[in-house]
Amino acid sequence: MSRIGKKPIQVPSGVNVTLSGQTVEVKGPKGTQTFTATDDVTITVEDSVVTVTPRGKSKRARQQWGMSRTVIANMVHGVSDVFKKELEIRGVGYRAQVQGNVLKLNLGYSHDVNFDIPAGVTVTAAKPTEITVEGGNLQQVGQVAANIRDWRRPEPYKGKGIRYKDEYIFQKEGKKK
Repeated sequence: MSRIGKKPIQVPSGVNVTLSGQTVEVKGPKGTQTFTATDDVTITVEDSVVTVTPRGKSKRARQQWGMSRTVIANMVHGVSDVFKKELEIRGVGYRAQVQGNVLKLNLGYSHDVNFDIPAGVTVTAAKPTEITVEGGNLQQVGQVAANIRDWRRPEPYKGKGIRYKDEYIFQKEGKKK
């Protein structure tokens, strides 16, 4: 049994879940999201509870069971609240600023990095060394944060680079004479 898949999803007030075939549409105050599940699972909506059950006992059905339940739960959360990832920049001269729909990063390269902010995601830089990525879609927020981090990953000797706010970087000692 899937520990995650068997949990029912409670739909808060103000959020509307509709089911047509295998497509789930979730509407809320922050927007609308849709998800089409595979034929390996059965989705039911009763009152304000969404349940996902597998069709059969195959490995793929059990995999899709937990994954589908998690995606629907994230959609329900995303249309009523936002997901947030915080990044921090460490390094001399490293900084970020948002200009319109572009995140400008100075990361020690010979040029500035211009990162286009995709639709559905809000990127803010309250301080030059802090970046906040917010949005209603958890997968998209995480992917945008990972793409920003990939421009200068933290290095293990001094810790310079872009890291998640709560990320721990193991520091190496370096050479000795």
